[in-house]
Amino acid sequence: MPFSTPHLAWILVLTLPLAGVTACTNRNDNPDEIRRRTAEATETMRRDAKAVAEGVKEGMASGKTVDINRASREDLLALPGLTAHEADRIISGRPFQDAHDLVTRRIIPEAEYDKIHDRIIAAH
Repeated sequence: MPFSTPHLAWILVLTLPLAGVTACTNRNDNPDEIRRRTAEATETMRRDAKAVAEGVKEGMASGKTVDINRASREDLLALPGLTAHEADRIISGRPFQDAHDLVTRRIIPEAEYDKIHDRIIAAH
């Protein structure tokens, strides 16, 4: 006796989920292996999310320019790579005609200036 369309539909409805579960299950994966892989994936996602958050924070901070003639010590210390000693030397060397005076007056090295030159100004 051939199956009618409704019978065939019910057979498919009942067997497809079973086939899907069987196909997606790897008999070699024990619960400990699944936990280990899940932990690795979670750690990777946590690390990536942290990197993205730090990038966003850095990007938001990079939009600010710091006036080396008026900035507080804390604002100067927020510049990447600037030490407390250099921040104090900037404050004591004010006023500056332009930002590159930091290099010409030997307050910071050229390499350090290159890292922050787009984030500083010397307003009059």
